[in-house]
Amino acid sequence: MPFPEDTTLLLSGFLIAHGVMKPVKALFTIYPTLLLTDYFLYWVGKRYGNRVVEHKRFRRIISPEVLSTLEDKFKKRGILVVFFGRHFLGLRAQIFLVAGVMKMSAIKFIFADAISSIITLALMVGMGYVGGNSIQVLRKDVTRVEHMAVVVLVLLLVAWIFFRYFKNIRKGNGLP
Repeated sequence: MPFPEDTTLLLSGFLIAHGVMKPVKALFTIYPTLLLTDYFLYWVGKRYGNRVVEHKRFRRIISPEVLSTLEDKFKKRGILVVFFGRHFLGLRAQIFLVAGVMKMSAIKFIFADAISSIITLALMVGMGYVGGNSIQVLRKDVTRVEHMAVVVLVLLLVAWIFFRYFKNIRKGNGLP
């Protein structure tokens, strides 16, 4: 705080590439701080519960509608929601708050967030490091990763649609 996490991680990779920061010291500082800020949001949700959506500062982060949607997801697969939710910009803070509101076990939250944070840390710091030689190279890499992510998401969506279609055919509910 107050800077977005991804920006800080990219900048750290950039500074490591230029020798301004030592990699081991930087990573041993960044990782626990990342977990602490995530846990803080979780703690606020756990401490104040549904009142979080009534507070003017947190209402911007999470609306009652988003809270009810995420509550349903947490009841089914809380750990997976935290694990994968960390990688969705714009939803990250909401998911951590809802994890607390839903009274998810602190151990489960920290476990899912710690494992998922390693992936985020490696990707973002790695992208900053690789793009450390020039800002334009960094911009190209980020754009390329975004394009690859969109292609992967589209392929996953198509695979899911085919899976659902053939599953319904097998049950006799789909079109012949």
